[in-house]
Amino acid sequence: MELVYALALLITGVAAGFASGMLGVGGCFIMVPVQFWVLTSMGVEPTMATRISFGTALAVALPTAINAAQGHYRRGAVVPRAALLLGITGLVGAFFGGTVAAHAPGALLRIVFGLVIIVAASRMLMGPGAQTGCGEGGCGGGGGGGGEGGEGLVARSDSCYLLLGLPLGFLCGLVGIGGGVIMVPLLSMVMGFGMHRAVGTSTAAIILTSSGGVLSYVLNGLSVSGLPPSSLGYVNLLQFALLAGTSIPTACVGVRVAHRFSADRLRVVFTVLMFYMALKMMGVFELLHLPI
Repeated sequence: MELVYALALLITGVAAGFASGMLGVGGCFIMVPVQFWVLTSMGVEPTMATRISFGTALAVALPTAINAAQGHYRRGAVVPRAALLLGITGLVGAFFGGTVAAHAPGALLRIVFGLVIIVAASRMLMGPGAQTGCGEGGCGGGGGGGGEGGEGLVARSDSCYLLLGLPLGFLCGLVGIGGGVIMVPLLSMVMGFGMHRAVGTSTAAIILTSSGGVLSYVLNGLSVSGLPPSSLGYVNLLQFALLAGTSIPTACVGVRVAHRFSADRLRVVFTVLMFYMALKMMGVFELLHLPI
């Protein structure tokens, strides 16, 4: 791998880790476009490059999310039961989503990737805000340590989280994202979570959803010929090492920044990054001849 590609991946890992800690996402929507550019620049066929980008990004999201979730939990921003229930069915859904992606055209996958992120970003931008429920300050008992009762959470049955996790997980596996870009808006606006609690709970759920996706991309790619060196199925171990090496430590920095930002500022940062990366992956800037 050329030095310029290695440096690009290292820098991308920094951005992805920071986003994971601060925004409750796996950072995949940042990693995937850069990985795709690196792979295609190295001569990898676009459809294969898309699948490798998805599988490797999910692999990086796993340890990054573990690191970030610990920081959010210490600050009482994780609802453990919600994260576990979402993650259990999300893992199953992500496995099947990854299997579908392993047999779908790369161009279609990139378009779906962009559309999913644009829809999630639009919902977040136009949503009612972090004060769904009682907002960040909390209202009611149970707060610290990630308990269920803080931050004015709307009471939900276990089946509600389980049913929500399955389609979320499927989309995560299909388009190679940990799920935070979808989970954060839903938890904030539909499930009644304040923004910080939505971010923390999403980060914890990503641990399971990304695990299901990684397993699927590895298994479905084991018998594929023409993969680049250092690949385990559709997960490239060299790219994983470069991305994870910088994303894991910077996730802690993102957690600290998140808890010093207002919910409105978090939302703005979240949506701007999502729109840019979605349009980039869909090739919109290339069609408009914009060098960004």
